[in-house]
Amino acid sequence: MVLDEPKVTDDVFKINGFTMLVDKDLHGKTKDITVDYVSYGMGSGFRVASEIPVGGGGGGGCGSSSCSC
Repeated sequence: MVLDEPKVTDDVFKINGFTMLVDKDLHGKTKDITVDYVSYGMGSGFRVASEIPVGGGGGGGCGSSSCSC
């Protein structure tokens, strides 16, 4: 996840006062994406999960189906 300006190659979603951008090609591969803020143990962060997992094996890392960024 990064801060960015909308481009013609992005799908734009306005949800609960936030504007979320998803690259159209990526969105086509992942389908619905869920972003949650979670607290766990001694830390907290964003959890990003997609309807259709993409990325290389193993858990974690920003590019897998579920990660903390």
